[in-house]
This record gives sequence, C-alpha cells and structure tokens, in this order.
Amino acid sequence: MFGLRALVLGLTLAVSACAGLSPVPAASQSLVAQATAQARQALAPTGVLRVGVYPGSPTSLVQNASGQRTGVALELGQHMAQQLGVPVQVVEFARVAEIIDGLQRGQVDMTFTNASPARARVVTFTRPLVQLELGLLLPADAPITRFAQIDQAGLRVGVSQGSSSQAALAGQLKLAQVVPVASLDVAQQMLRAGQLDAFATNKGILFEMREKLPGFKVSDDRWGLENLAIAVPQGRDAGQDFLTAFADEVTRTGRLAAMAERAGLRGLAKPE
Repeated sequence: MFGLRALVLGLTLAVSACAGLSPVPAASQSLVAQATAQARQALAPTGVLRVGVYPGSPTSLVQNASGQRTGVALELGQHMAQQLGVPVQVVEFARVAEIIDGLQRGQVDMTFTNASPARARVVTFTRPLVQLELGLLLPADAPITRFAQIDQAGLRVGVSQGSSSQAALAGQLKLAQVVPVASLDVAQQMLRAGQLDAFATNKGILFEMREKLPGFKVSDDRWGLENLAIAVPQGRDAGQDFLTAFADEVTRTGRLAAMAERAGLRGLAKPE
C-alpha cells in the first residue's frame, strides 16, 4: 500500500534492550511514569507504536559500516516505544512524503522530519530538535558551486517527490527545471547517468548520497534550513504532555545527539 513495506520488528522492552537500546535510566523513570493509559492510547492506539522511516537519510534510516540499521527516526521510535511501555513496529516507505500521508491516514504513529509550515497544517510537531542546512549535490566537474548559480535554463535540479524541498524550490527557481524523483536510490541513478545536474535536499542526506557517488561534491553554501521535529498524527492531544517531556528528555540527556552520531548525521546548521 502506497509503496510501503511494513517491517514488523515486534520489539518488547526486553527485545529493544537486546537490539542495542539501553535500559531505561533512573533519570527517565519520571518520564515513564508520565506514560499514562491515556497517553499510550493516544500515541499508540493499536497497542504498538508504528514508526515511519525511509531509507537513505541519517535523520530516518541508514545502514552503517557494520551493517547495522540506524537513523534518528528509527532510534527515536524505538526509545519512545520503550518509554511508553509498548512494542514498536517499523514501517518503511520510499520517501518522506509517503510517511506524512501515512500519518494523516493513521497508518503510522510517529516519525522525525522537517517541520515545514505545510506539514504543520496536517500533522502535529514537537518543538524543533535538530536544524540542518539545505544544499546541493553536484558532479565534480560541474561549473556550478553555489546555489545562486543554479537557476539557469536547461539545468535539471532533482528533489524528492512531495518533499518540502520540492515545494520551496518550485517557488524559488524560475529558469532551472525542478525534477521530482521517486526515491533517493532513483536520484543516485539519475545523477550517475547525467539525467540530473544537481540534487537538492538537506545536507544530512546529501553527504550520505555522496558516499555512494564518488567524485560528487556537496555545495559549501546553504539555500535554507530544515527544522526537524517529532511528528504525530493530529488529534492525539492526550499524548502531548508525554510527547513534550519525551522531546525534552532526549535533548537534555544527550540521547538525541548520540543517535545522530551513530547515524553519521552531518550538515548541522552553523551560525552565519
């Protein structure tokens, strides 16, 4: 359905610990206590926390050098299920737009993604937890080095179909062609084949793609910022107190930073 495939991990708390998640520390006991029956019902109405992820982005789902699946959305979902005291089900989609659609349709319960104004109208976000620079992935021999040079007739700029980058660049670029692409794997194939002159998204994804595209480069400048946050379906107000406390806990304790490091997340925003 909608190009997704459900990866039912069926992880209980004990299984989550075996998968590399640490036991609930004493400092988090008060957070676990806040996981009331109402919060569990609101945030995991099926009795399982269904986490939406898509491959190729360290903010969502990647495979590290040792072959382990990691990613901020993946680990946040596992930890959130642990704190709620419910199993976790990881549901994999081809691209982030499908996850947003899945949240609206009640197919998944949470993810971690850019809290754009358009998305905030259809799903509920926590406060932003991570800020990433937006950039371009370019061939090594490309005469273009900065975003200000990209808006030229005949240039093809790839974006993930339905992404916030597609919406933003459709309004910014007047001459260059914005080309929606079905997945990050397809984008890499098109870049190799010379069917795209650049690919635009956050630098966390771009650096990950560059690892698989020798000779390509990530632009030094930035054309915008993404403010990433935890997203849940609208109408789950009974879980908001827990969700706010959860977001505060993962940032205050450094747990979120550790997740980002394990995923190899790069491209964090620098002050200008």
